[in-house]
Amino acid sequence: MAHGYSADKDQLLKRLARIEGQVRGISKMVEDDRYCIDILTQLGAVDTALEAVAIKVLEEHVEHCVAGALASGDRAQADEKSRELLAAVQRFAKTR
Repeated sequence: MAHGYSADKDQLLKRLARIEGQVRGISKMVEDDRYCIDILTQLGAVDTALEAVAIKVLEEHVEHCVAGALASGDRAQADEKSRELLAAVQRFAKTR
């Protein structure tokens, strides 16, 4: 089964690899006893980058999975995808 993000999978994987590199860089900064504000700045950048990935995956979920369920005419499937979407948005909102 193809997921909503499948068309952008390579782009997402590249972005996640860059974020992984950023996190390794932060670990090195801590190891090297770098200044707190510099570390916090980099942590903020990672947080922002992860949020951008999450928004992209959420958008694709809505446009593919949720829209498909609603268009299918299957009430149970539409309800399930709607509940999933609301739960995902609630989890995402709590991280702020």
